[in-house]
Amino acid sequence: MATITKSVDVALTPDKVWEAVRDWGHVHRRLCPGVLTDCREEEGARTVTFANGLVAKELIVAVDDEDRRLVWAVVETTLLSHHNAGMQVLASGQGSRIAWTADILPHEAAEQVAGFMDLGCAAMKTTLES
Repeated sequence: MATITKSVDVALTPDKVWEAVRDWGHVHRRLCPGVLTDCREEEGARTVTFANGLVAKELIVAVDDEDRRLVWAVVETTLLSHHNAGMQVLASGQGSRIAWTADILPHEAAEQVAGFMDLGCAAMKTTLES
């Protein structure tokens, strides 16, 4: 299983960043506009559409307000046979650090998923700081 870890520093308080991350049904507007073009909510899940047309249904596994941590698993996609991920908002200096880890199969998809995560981190920084 490939593990991908990314992080991005944001010049906002952890509570402000967590407010946006926690709003998991609006990820395409509040965190990653341009990378994600749509997000449809259903009971305990969301279906996200990426700018390249890839669609993934994500089961929301945990929303932990105390640790400011969101965990999800992709349960329907054509790209991966397994995907679980977690995003945590941490205090960092005067701002925040968003730490994002994903475990995926097949290993061969790691480069593509890492590229999506890089785009997502850049979009989060731009969106949250604007």
